[in-house]
This record gives sequence, structure tokens and C-alpha cells, in this order.
Amino acid sequence: MNWLVRVRREGKPVATNDPSPTLAGQQRTHWDRTYRQHPEMYGEVPSQPAVAAAERFGTAGASRVLELGAGQGRDALFFARNGFSVTAADFSAIGLDSLAARAAADGLDGRVQTIVHDVRTRLPLSESSVDAVFAHMLLCMAISTEEIQALVNEIERVLVPGGVLVYTVRHTGDAHYGAGIEHGDNIFENGGFAVHFFDRALVDTLADGWALDEVHAFEEGELPRRLWQVTQTRPA
Repeated sequence: MNWLVRVRREGKPVATNDPSPTLAGQQRTHWDRTYRQHPEMYGEVPSQPAVAAAERFGTAGASRVLELGAGQGRDALFFARNGFSVTAADFSAIGLDSLAARAAADGLDGRVQTIVHDVRTRLPLSESSVDAVFAHMLLCMAISTEEIQALVNEIERVLVPGGVLVYTVRHTGDAHYGAGIEHGDNIFENGGFAVHFFDRALVDTLADGWALDEVHAFEEGELPRRLWQVTQTRPA
């Protein structure tokens, strides 16, 4: 069955306190423009967090993976090549167009579904419909703390009991924290990209009611960006 399909849905908001809806719209436009100008922006090599997550998902017996903030798809395609069925969601249709084209070219049509979706709205998936969720630097985009908590609640809803969430976020030890344009709520914009920097208290808050398995510090990129990789499990 070929299920490389494009599903365009804009759900209902899951949080009501959006301090800067204009910023969110500007960020979508900025990412669309960036992906259009740089169709191979991230290349084909998967991120190290995705490699680690795939091992964790395999150990947990997962088969259905939801990636939030999939972008141009290097990690979604990596998961598909390693036998997972992947739902790849992003608010940029431009990025997902690249993902879909690469999936078709690689013969992964049967393993990848793309959904244009803004994570500030309800996830367009049913309860307990995925085994694992992966989000590389998605939770630290230009979304409020309230919206992040609402998103984690949505992730819990769509995960099966015992399902695993692996996410990465830039933290307050990063060189860009406190620099650039301040938007409040620990959100700072540098080079056109707005980032919500996490302190450890926010990580712990988001794990309330979950099993917090690991918080791993690492660096990525030329700055370098300083991040946490967080693994938490929905209780069975």
C-alpha cells in the first residue's frame, strides 16, 4: 500500500495564551523561505539524536513513529529506512514537499506519511495511535511555555501506554540565550530564527506524570548549539 500522502489540516488550538501570534506566522514564512532557498539545507545524514532515538525505539518494540518538526526529512527518512512506519509533521509545506520527493525517490512510499501541521493546535491523530514520538529542536521553536505543555499533553494522548518520547531542545547554557531580539518567555531571535530556550525546571515540569528516563547534554553545529536530549516514557 502506498501511503505517501499529503494531509493538510489545521486543528483547534490546544492553548489559549499565545503572547505573539504574529511571531509564529513570521517564523513559518521564514522557514518556508529558508527551505525554498536551501532545498538540501540539512543534507541526508541523520542527526545524532535520531540515531540514538531509533535504537531506543527499537528496544521498546516500537513500529509507528511520529516525527514533529520533520522539515526536509533527513531523520524521518532514516527512521523509514530502519523499518519504522513514519508520520512526518511540519508547519512548512515546502519542507515536506522535499521530504515526500526524497521518500518517493528512495522507494519509501509505503513507510512515510506527511502532515502539514502547526503544533500549537491539536494533533490530527487518534488516541494511542503511535508507539514513539521524535522531535529534534521542535519544542524549542517560537511557542509559549503554555503551548509547549499543551503539546506534550497531546503527545501523551497519541502515544500508546509505555510509548517513548525523545526530544531535543536548546537550553539556557547556549550562546544565543539572552542575545538578539527578546520576545519574552525565554524566546530570543537570532538571524531570523526564534528559539525558546529551556531551563532544567521546564524539562522536569514537562515530565510530570511520565517516567523521565534520561536528560543528556550535547552540542551540535558550528556555534556550537548547546542542547538537551530528553527521553521520557508514558506510563503503561
